[in-house]
Amino acid sequence: MNIVLNIKRLSLGPLGTNCYILYNKEDALIVDPGGDAKQIISFLDQQNVKPLCILLTHAHFDHIGGVEELRTHYNIEVYLHENEKEWLSNPELNRSLFFTGEGFAINGPEHLLKPGKVELGSFDFEIIHTPGHSPGSVSFIFKDNQFIVSGDVLFQNGVGRSDLPGGNFTQLESTIREKLYKLPDEYIVLPGHGERTTIGYEKKTNPFVSE
Repeated sequence: MNIVLNIKRLSLGPLGTNCYILYNKEDALIVDPGGDAKQIISFLDQQNVKPLCILLTHAHFDHIGGVEELRTHYNIEVYLHENEKEWLSNPELNRSLFFTGEGFAINGPEHLLKPGKVELGSFDFEIIHTPGHSPGSVSFIFKDNQFIVSGDVLFQNGVGRSDLPGGNFTQLESTIREKLYKLPDEYIVLPGHGERTTIGYEKKTNPFVSE
C-alpha cells in the first residue's frame, strides 16, 4: 500500500527521546512518546489528524512517559512486544525507579507485537524483533518509504547500551549485523536518540558494529 507518509520528530522527556509521529492526511501513528504529551497533542491538532495507536519500540521509562496521557486523551491502544508486557506497570523493569528515584507505573499494553507484516488503517509496515538493548526491542520497517524506526538499537555512529537488565551486547551486535545491515544501504534509520542516519553509512562508519 503506497501512501504519502510524513514524519515528524519531537525530542521529548527527560533524555530527549525521539518520538516519531508518522502521518498522512487523516491518520497518524505515535511511536515512543517519551514525555511532554501536550506537545504531541498540539502537533496532531495543528495537522488535524487523529492517531490510530501508540507503537513502542521498547518499554524503558524514557520512551513511555507520555503514553498514559495520550492513551486517555485519544482513547487509543498501545502495542508492545510480549517480552516486555509487564514493564509498563513495573518501575523496576522500566527503569524509572533507578533513573529518577521515584518511578512510575502505567497500564500494560492492549496488544502484543509479533514479527511480521502489519496493516493499521492505511499504514503498511513490518515488525522485526531486534533484541540486545532490551529483550523486547522491536524495529518498524516501512519498505514503501525506505526507512526503519530502530528504537535504541542503532544510532548515528552508535548503538544502544546493553548493560541494563535484559541487555546483551553479543545479541545486540547480531541483531544489527543479521537484521538491520541486511536492509538496503539507502534505507533511512530513525533512531531513538540523536539524528537520523542510513544503513549504508552505519555499515561503513559505525565504530561499534561495522560491516
